[in-house]
Amino acid sequence: MRYGIIIALALAAGGPAAAQEAPVRLAPHRAVYDLSLASSRGARTVDSARGRIAFDFTGNACEGYSLKFRQVTEIQSSEGGSKTSDLRSANFESGDGRSFRFRNDTGDGDSPLQTVDGEAERKAGGPLTTKIRSPKRETASLDGEAVFPNTQMRDLIAAAKAGRSTMSEKVFDGSDDGRTVYETLAVIGKRIEPGAGEGLEAPAREGDLGKLARWPVSMSYFKLGRKAETPVYVLSFDVYENGVSRALKLDYGDFALAGKMTRFEPLPDKSSCQR
Repeated sequence: MRYGIIIALALAAGGPAAAQEAPVRLAPHRAVYDLSLASSRGARTVDSARGRIAFDFTGNACEGYSLKFRQVTEIQSSEGGSKTSDLRSANFESGDGRSFRFRNDTGDGDSPLQTVDGEAERKAGGPLTTKIRSPKRETASLDGEAVFPNTQMRDLIAAAKAGRSTMSEKVFDGSDDGRTVYETLAVIGKRIEPGAGEGLEAPAREGDLGKLARWPVSMSYFKLGRKAETPVYVLSFDVYENGVSRALKLDYGDFALAGKMTRFEPLPDKSSCQR
């Protein structure tokens, strides 16, 4: 799963209308989501699936944002038997959205984890530059319009608050080989008022989340230059004003997983950051 999270804020959020909004502040928090099979289609039928996502997010716009993320998924199919995937990710994005450090470890439960470790930097008017340390040292220049995940999330919330129904951006999140830029298209639904809606999980009914508005979002990820083709995957979720997500759906084409929030814990932010 990508918590993709992108051109300048004014453009993404509709220009002058966005300037009237209070700054988007992403809330430090921990969350856990239980995964289950939502649907299966195509030639490679999946009979059942289960798993869990653990998400630990800290920081602010002054000091930068840190994310620790793990997703373990077990998939059962009559043709391929049981397969387990284990994705562990840790990254840091500077508060100004100019630099990004990332480490992703992936495995199948049997073989050693495969690691992609590196950093990326955005410079005004120039390309996005990545420096990979593992699996081998290399440097690459990528599309300079791409932004990092937390910038994307802030832009998305600003666009939703401004009444936008779509948002299109290029994003780099360090996934795959650490040199991949995705084109994304977000379709944003109508604002849902605090506490509204049936079937809300207990963590979404209580405490801070129960007092916040949210928007349903469907985010499609495309290979660069291939936006007219079928997306690589589609991530759907409800996003709150503070960047927390619920009602996840991870659509990989042949099958889709649903993610139900089972735990939410706000974390303190002792910073005096006002950005």
